[in-house]
Amino acid sequence: MPSEVMRARNTRSRVFHDEDIMNRQIDRVQYQSDATCLNEHEDPPEGVSRTAYHGESNLERRLGGKSDGDDSVDGDHVICSHRGQQSHEKSDVVVLNGYVKQHKGNTLQELYFQQEEYDDDDDNDDSDWEPTQNHLVSTRWFCINCTMANLEDVWHCDVCGEIKESDILKYGYFASHVERGVQSSVVNEILEVVDSCKENLPSKNSTAIGFDDRMLLHFEVEMKSHPHPERPDRLRAIVASLSTAGIFPGKCFLIPPREITQEELMMVHSLDHVESVQYTSRLLSSYFTPDTYANEHSACAARLAAGLCADLASAIMSGKVKNGFALVRPPGHHAGTKQAMGFCLHNNAAIAALSAQTAQAQRVLIVDWDVHHGNGTQEIFEKNRSVLYISLHRHEDGRFYPGTGAADEVGIMEGEGYCVNIPWKRGGVGDNDYLFAFQHIVLPIALKFSPDLTIISAGFDAARGDPLGCCDVTPAGYAKMTGMLSSLSQGKLLAILEGGYNLRSISSSATEVVKVLLGKNPGCKIDDVIPSRAGLQTVLEVLKVQMKFWPILESSYMGLQSQWDTISSLKQKKQAKKRRHTLGPILWKLGRRRLIYRHLFHAGFHTKHGSSKNTR
Repeated sequence: MPSEVMRARNTRSRVFHDEDIMNRQIDRVQYQSDATCLNEHEDPPEGVSRTAYHGESNLERRLGGKSDGDDSVDGDHVICSHRGQQSHEKSDVVVLNGYVKQHKGNTLQELYFQQEEYDDDDDNDDSDWEPTQNHLVSTRWFCINCTMANLEDVWHCDVCGEIKESDILKYGYFASHVERGVQSSVVNEILEVVDSCKENLPSKNSTAIGFDDRMLLHFEVEMKSHPHPERPDRLRAIVASLSTAGIFPGKCFLIPPREITQEELMMVHSLDHVESVQYTSRLLSSYFTPDTYANEHSACAARLAAGLCADLASAIMSGKVKNGFALVRPPGHHAGTKQAMGFCLHNNAAIAALSAQTAQAQRVLIVDWDVHHGNGTQEIFEKNRSVLYISLHRHEDGRFYPGTGAADEVGIMEGEGYCVNIPWKRGGVGDNDYLFAFQHIVLPIALKFSPDLTIISAGFDAARGDPLGCCDVTPAGYAKMTGMLSSLSQGKLLAILEGGYNLRSISSSATEVVKVLLGKNPGCKIDDVIPSRAGLQTVLEVLKVQMKFWPILESSYMGLQSQWDTISSLKQKKQAKKRRHTLGPILWKLGRRRLIYRHLFHAGFHTKHGSSKNTR
């Protein structure tokens, strides 16, 4: 082929490529401009966020698409507008409630994926042997356990060590780290137990499980550079672990699923919020925030999750079952009265608490050990003294998502003192700090509050190996915390799944929690717990704030304060000793040199001076 023809083709290909990039940039600018215009002209009801325009997605076009034009919908809570797109555009999605943050690090997913994407727009390929431009693309695979990207020639995940062809969705955390099909003898023995298990009928001593596979249909439709961390595999891995362990089905009772009603949802959320979530069932893909997605099945999944939590709370309060674990998604503790955010659509724990109160519970305790502060749950109950909310979370002076949950956030009005925040100052917090906080803050306040039902917002993203939480709580640590809470409310305890994004961590931790619910003794000896220095400092700060509302904490505060003073004094002495050791050799060297100098100089001076005198 003549070189002139090839150069012409390559030039034309690069021109089309440059035009494609330019058109994409124009579309992004136009998209933002449309959203701005909408925010300027639409006035939604009070407390309801604005909505941005959206275009057709690739998936809609593949399934038949829609014609260009405007499609207005009754109601102010969701406004959609279709506009014509060029054929080169990748995808656009609906943005609900207009809650789009433009700064990186403001959402859970941005914290998760703060790394550069692969750049496939390199147009330096000047090949003469192919008429169309081909660009080199690095082949990679995503770890099923932690979703992180790995190069194709890597067999184990560089982040978590999971193998490329993992059986974790089949066997849960019992799956071997070696090649698929090679399972340990322990797993094979457990599988034999599973085959002999039969589902128990409910009794007052049984543990109930809330689960429905329709919640697996809630997933992110739009394909992005990384899989979304809040994915259906989270439930699959937990169920696989419980099954492999012979726990469920077998030793637990499965509660019948039910979609919660709008009236029940409105006990917690505003009508606009409820209708906004429901409207997503008419859309293939939509977003409430950049990290909080929905598809056409998400509203149903959220109603099922809330309904299961409500029914579990009622069943526990009525005495039909002893305790329960809600294996539900989407999670809920970030969802406030009017806002879906942080992967959460409806606040499952809040709905369960109010359902328990409908079933004659006077006081409900919610302990939230998810690594992120449950800002939605706190907002819902911050004026309510009949619901005590205690949260242990990573805070770092407001720099960790969502930024709320400082120690001085104690509730407002009549609810003042019924919100207890234990904000960790750093990552890497482990079992000892959590158990120490339970010993000195959580249990004393909870015993004084005397709840009729205890609810755990059981997020497992503070677990060792979690890519978002980056803390160090072990499955044994979660089991011990569950055991401590089982001593409250006459054992009436409901655990509700929240976060947790490492499949091995979340499945092993959830399994240990269910074992404690079934009666296993976690063997907790809290007298031997020694916290980190940062953990002790956090506990002291919380005690100082909360003892104004809970005087029972004063003696603990005084005792720990004396320990803190001792530790501080020892640290100061250690630092002073270190300074002396550092300064000593310097002074010794200087002193030795001075001695030698004086000896040589003055000795020479006096010798010379004396000899001159003798000469005279």
